[in-house]
Amino acid sequence: MKQTLPLRCHAGIEECRISTELPAFVMGIINVTPDSFWEGSRSFRTDAAEKALEMIAGGADVIDIGGESSRPGAAYVGADEELRRILPVIEEIRRHSDCPISVDTRKKTVMQAAHEAGADILNDISALEDDPELGPYAAAEKIPVILMHKRGIPAIMQNNTAYENVFEEVDSYLRQRAQYALQCGIAEDRIILDPGIGFGKDFAANRTLILRCGELGGGRFPVLMALSRKTCVGDMTGKSIADRLAGTLAANLLSVQNGAVILRVHDVKETRDMLCVMEKLRR
Repeated sequence: MKQTLPLRCHAGIEECRISTELPAFVMGIINVTPDSFWEGSRSFRTDAAEKALEMIAGGADVIDIGGESSRPGAAYVGADEELRRILPVIEEIRRHSDCPISVDTRKKTVMQAAHEAGADILNDISALEDDPELGPYAAAEKIPVILMHKRGIPAIMQNNTAYENVFEEVDSYLRQRAQYALQCGIAEDRIILDPGIGFGKDFAANRTLILRCGELGGGRFPVLMALSRKTCVGDMTGKSIADRLAGTLAANLLSVQNGAVILRVHDVKETRDMLCVMEKLRR
């Protein structure tokens, strides 16, 4: 079944919607950072754009670029350094491809410069909380937003993983942030929810959110799942980060079966293969 989302908004684009015949869209991860949780995902300006273009050739529907790690224990990165890392990558991708580019940032100044360079989507782990100017800016520029749930800042978020009812708490938070985005003027079809797997959550919490991801927001908004090679996959398989591909594919398949619409992954080709098999077998 064909799915569409309005994920393009950079200059010169006439058609904002992208489509897929697969059960979910694939978002490829490009970390232009020295400290992302998996060493194999770290890129630098010299090779990040090349890696992104390889992902696009391999079938990525979206490329997500981050210049500040959000792994547990990660340190804050200033806007100037974040831009120094990501802008050359965005500009180089845009010279070769119209593929939607998502920027993983919490800062309006970063998103504005990135959007002017050709980025399309805001992926904000603070769900528009950290920078009060970010929501109104995204609304004015018709930028799609990804709103994620987390607890506290990345440096200490894993210190508080106890929930009375994790689904109700995450769902309530994401509904509130989606309502705020709507109040800013962001169109409903440009709001995407992310339960924040591994962000202030233990294995039991992550498991619940994987199994109920499609219920978040009452099914009103598309749900993105970012499970790729994370600790929860290692908890289930006993594997190191480098050996978590098979576990990631299994967890992502279950996420799609339970309602996920976008998969944020390090391994684009393998994820597309999984989705192709899933689609063929469901016919």
